[in-house]
Amino acid sequence: MTVTLAHGAGGRSMRRLVTDVFAASFDPSPHAEVGLAALDDGAVLRIGEHHLVVTTDAHVVAPAFFPGGDIGRLAICGTVNDLAVMGATAPLGITSAIIVEEGYPLADLERIRTSMVQACREAHTTVVAGDTKVMGRGEVDGIVITTTGFGLARRVITDCGLHPGDVIIVTGFIADHGLAVMAQRHKLAFEVPPQSDVAPINHLIEKVLHVALDDVTAMKDPTRGGVASALHEMAEKSNVGIVLDELSLPVTPAARAVSELLGIDPLYVANEGKALIGVAPAAARRVIEALRSTHQGCDAAIIGRCVDEHHGMIVVETGFGRRLLAEPEGELLPRIC
Repeated sequence: MTVTLAHGAGGRSMRRLVTDVFAASFDPSPHAEVGLAALDDGAVLRIGEHHLVVTTDAHVVAPAFFPGGDIGRLAICGTVNDLAVMGATAPLGITSAIIVEEGYPLADLERIRTSMVQACREAHTTVVAGDTKVMGRGEVDGIVITTTGFGLARRVITDCGLHPGDVIIVTGFIADHGLAVMAQRHKLAFEVPPQSDVAPINHLIEKVLHVALDDVTAMKDPTRGGVASALHEMAEKSNVGIVLDELSLPVTPAARAVSELLGIDPLYVANEGKALIGVAPAAARRVIEALRSTHQGCDAAIIGRCVDEHHGMIVVETGFGRRLLAEPEGELLPRIC
C-alpha cells in the first residue's frame, strides 16, 4: 500500500491516514487540553490560567499565483484562520519555513514575501521566526511554505461541540478559492472569473465571539474537502446529524459556472476565507447580524441545523426532496492549498 493524492484531499482517506499513522503513535501531552488525537484545527496547551492555541500547516498550491492571492497570502491566512476558529483571534505570532527550488525567480519570491507581509498586517500579526532551504532543480516543485501560528483563547472552541437544535452558519460565499485555482490551472476563460476568497477571518470571528461567546458550540474552516468534508467531521465528532438547506447555500455566479463546467459540487471545494459556525438557536440572529454588519461577512447565511438522528451524516434538502451528502473520499482538487 502506498500514499495517494486522496490521502491529502481532506476527506475520510486523509483522516484515516493521519489517525492510523500519526495520531495513534505519539504519546498524549500532559499539557494539552486539545491534542493531536482530536484532529482539530490546532492544539490547545494549558499554561497556568491561559489557553495557548498552536497550529501548523504546509502549503503546496499549484499554481503559486492565482486570481485573488498567492501561496504567501494563503500560508498566512490559513494559519490565522485555524487559530481563529479555535477561539484565538489575536495571533501572537507566526513562524515560517520556506523551501525553494534552485532557479526559482527572485522576483516571484519577493512578490510572495510582499503578500505575506500584507496578510500579516490585515490580521494584526507578524512572522517572528523562520527558516529557508534551497533544494536542487526537480527536488521540489517551485516553492513550499510551512507556517506555524500561536495565540491565546479566552474560551477554547472545538469542532466537536454541536448539539441537536444548533444552527449551522457559513460566513459567506463558498467554493471561490478552489475554483479560482482550478480555473487558473486549466486556463479556463470566463467573462467573470472566480476570485479566491483567501483572507484572514480572525477579526470577523472576534465579532461573533463578542456577541455570542458562550453560544458558539463549534467552529471549523472548510478548506480541503470543502464544506462537505468539514461538516461530516463536525457531525461525526459531535454525534449529531446535520440537515442542509441547499437553496440557502451562498455561491457566486462565477463559482457556480466553473463548478458546472467541471462537474464539481461546490460543497466539495476548498475555501480559504470562510468559517462554519455552530450556534445555539437563540443566538443565531445575533451572530448573523454581527457578520452581516461587516464587508467580509455581508453574505453570511444560515445553511442548516443539527438533529438527533442520522448521526454523523449530512442530509441535503433540495427543495424537491432529500439526498445524502457523501463525505469526500478521493482527490477532486489536488494541490489546492
